[in-house]
Amino acid sequence: MILGFLQECLLLWQSKYKTLIKAHMSEEENPPEKRPRPKLADHPFAPLGLKHKVVRAAISNGYDEPTHIQAQAIPMILNRRDVIGSSQTGTGKTAAFAMPIISNLNKHGKFRCLVLEPTRELADQVTQAFRTYSKYTDLKTALIQGGVGYGRQKEILAKGVDVVVATPGRLIDHYKQKTIHFKDIQIVILDEVDRMLDMGFMPDVKRIVKLTPKKRQTLLFSATIPSEIEYLAQWALKNPFKINIGQRRSAAETVNHCLYPIAREQKMELLIRLLNDMDYDSVLIFTERKIDAEVVARKLETNKHIAHTLHSDRSQRERKLALEGFKKGEFEILIATDVAGRGLDISGISHVVNYDVPRNPENYVHRIGRTGRANTEGDALTLFSADEGDAIKAIEAYIDQSIERVKLDEFEYAFTTLLQKQEVSKPVRRGRNRGYVPADTMPMNITRRRP
Repeated sequence: MILGFLQECLLLWQSKYKTLIKAHMSEEENPPEKRPRPKLADHPFAPLGLKHKVVRAAISNGYDEPTHIQAQAIPMILNRRDVIGSSQTGTGKTAAFAMPIISNLNKHGKFRCLVLEPTRELADQVTQAFRTYSKYTDLKTALIQGGVGYGRQKEILAKGVDVVVATPGRLIDHYKQKTIHFKDIQIVILDEVDRMLDMGFMPDVKRIVKLTPKKRQTLLFSATIPSEIEYLAQWALKNPFKINIGQRRSAAETVNHCLYPIAREQKMELLIRLLNDMDYDSVLIFTERKIDAEVVARKLETNKHIAHTLHSDRSQRERKLALEGFKKGEFEILIATDVAGRGLDISGISHVVNYDVPRNPENYVHRIGRTGRANTEGDALTLFSADEGDAIKAIEAYIDQSIERVKLDEFEYAFTTLLQKQEVSKPVRRGRNRGYVPADTMPMNITRRRP
């Protein structure tokens, strides 16, 4: 009986084995159609002169067409020309210099390219971009920034890297400790230079540039080119090719923005009321001072809103966790100083709130530009008190537009001359994900929060 059972099992196994063999032979004789690979030579990035490995990286990242700054900058950088690029956030500037540099470096060697960034967050973001675009090469990129220990950075530098993306202060520290040298540098990139100027880094930047070889390619990118940066460019660059994509002086059409006049002592109360009433996905709140960011975060937490902060007094680990958590949707509210206002790529922000009016009109455009990206609608609300009136006038003059004033219904306002001097529209409700709008005026997109 047992022997019969074993014989049946053997026959069944032989039958299945023969079937598998036949199927395999059939596939060899008639192989399935291979999925056609995209032709690198036909891709829009290929005519710019990039190496195939870099074009392949562009394809894998879903890049279809080069942006204006990419189309102009990439051929010039490939030809090793110095370049001055003036462009705003979201124009593809990082790819415009990273891709051609990777093409020119081609393979792993000595430390040949230095990128200077004003903030740790931007340095981290640019480092990731270099690693993404060079993933089909053996090039190595190192991130050198403050807020973390020196040990791991020293180890990476000792192993050898091709590209260093750094903040000025930490880079000078490594130079003093002789853990890095600049004698083999061929390319220097000064990114977000106007931001470095605002943050007082220009002496460090000049010092670093002086330490690099005179025979080098220098690229300078800045949203604006004030006189101080023009002097730097004349000193550091040789016969540069100039690219000006155009400075955005107004809000994007996808951003609905308005002002909420309020007595200063009621700002927090109004902010909490707005958050309770809004139907938001994620909110980025800007304060002028770091201490105010912390105060706002604590107040919101006591009102059952989970919020994190992003500013220069936070450790690098805390800043990275806050940024990554916000991007992943682990919490819905991030409170930041202008460290997050420019350059950072954070998608999906539904609302921006200016708890304080920015002193610089350009920063208003940068701040509200964090929402309404990629053809999605966004909302920007600014709370302003009487002492910020001049800053509002400067913003309206800068964008050449009068910004609608809105007064929230059923909110007990304290006396302020702002509500006495001018007509203030009362918001009215509209559909979900649209919210309140001033009667007979432009849509305001303030809504009830989802249950």
